[in-house]
Formats: sequence, structure tokens, C-alpha cells
Amino acid sequence: MDLQLIGKRALVTGATRGIGRAIANGLHAEGCSVSICARDAAAVAAWVTAHPGSCGEAVDVADAHALSRWVERSAASLGGIDILVCNASALAVGATPEAFRQAFETDLMHTVVAANSALPFLEQSKAGSIVAISSVSGSEDYGYGDAAYGTMKASLLFYIKTLSRHLAPRGIRANVVSPGTTWFEAGFWHKVELEDPEDFADAMSRNPMGRMATPEDIANAVIFLSSAAASFVTGVNLVVDGGLTRRVQN
Repeated sequence: MDLQLIGKRALVTGATRGIGRAIANGLHAEGCSVSICARDAAAVAAWVTAHPGSCGEAVDVADAHALSRWVERSAASLGGIDILVCNASALAVGATPEAFRQAFETDLMHTVVAANSALPFLEQSKAGSIVAISSVSGSEDYGYGDAAYGTMKASLLFYIKTLSRHLAPRGIRANVVSPGTTWFEAGFWHKVELEDPEDFADAMSRNPMGRMATPEDIANAVIFLSSAAASFVTGVNLVVDGGLTRRVQN
């Protein structure tokens, strides 16, 4: 299948590790010019060096001004924007006011700010696409104490759905990908595996396929939704969880 991504210009937040890195790698491999951001300046620089034609900056996505400036500078460097992937997350666990503030500013508001900042450029594209990374925790309560995280991931579903209807007449699509449990080195579930083997075993046992997702499993879904192969797909929540969730999605 020809995804028709060669020459497209893509922005990915939180792209130096895990799912975000796999998304940026995959888009670049498909022929996109990619701009990334993350907080670790050295990791950003290393990724850019390894991916010709790309660019990137160290950005705290919770800083709305800095995030908007990165979007604008990326558009200038790449010559426009066709694809925006909002992946960065605070991974705020717990139900404290501070956890909710972190999740609100990072998971939800960074998506809102990035989308608003990218819109003038996406409107000039013939293939404008926004993909936000939510989570199965935005649809089901797994009892891991992730109230703040799940609440903001759920809010992304509503935000992107309304955004998709608003932007469809302007030729811009907006979708969500909701990963299930995803394992990668130094990631959340790797830390759980090392620090709490009992909880990790419980989480693993809930996966009907007998494994957790890889970052590439999630990235492949994002890349498809970002491409011309999904040109009539907008407003969807694509759950990539290996059968983890039990609900029937209507």
C-alpha cells in the first residue's frame, strides 16, 4: 500500500523515546521531513543527527509560548506542516491536585496549543492531519491509581472528536490512537517490571495476546491515520491494545 507520505512535513511531540520516537522514526522512514521536540536537548540533537532532513528543539510542551514558537519555527524550517502528532504526556499517576495540573497542562493543553498553532499551516496543506495519543486508560479504569492520567486522556477523545467535525470542511482530519499497555526500555512498564514484579505480572496477564505492545505497534497505527490511505477517516479513536479492553466501542 502506498501511504503517499514522501515529501510530507510532520511534527511529533515527545519524540525522543518510546512511542513518540517510534512514530518519528516511522514517518521519516516513509519519506517525511520530521520536526521533533522533547525536553532532553541532547536526545533531540542525537535524533536529528541520525535522521537527515529533520529538525528538532528542546521544548517543555507545558510551556504554551515555547510550544507555539516550536510549531512556527518547524513550519518555517520544513516549508509547512502536513501532519501533527501530539504524543507528549506527563504520565501523571495519582489523584492529587498536582497530578491533575500536570496532566492537564501536558496531556490535554499541549495538544490544544499545538493544534491551534499548527492550524494556519495545516490549512495550506492538501493532506492536513492531526493525531493525538490517548490511552485505553481514557476509556476504562484499570485500578492503577491513574485518575489524573485517565481523566485527561478521556478529555482528548472529546476534544479531537469535536475538532474533527469543525475541521473537516477545511480539509483537515483529526483522530486519536489509544494504546494499551506498551513496553519499552526505561519506559513506565519496564520500571514496573523492575520495581513491582507482582503488579507487572498482573498487567501482563490481562493481555489476551500474551504480550504488551511495542512502540512500533502503536506507531504503525499513527502513521496509517496520518497518511492518504486514511483520507476519509476522521474523528475516530483507534484502540491498539491487543484485545486488552473489554468494552464494545460504539
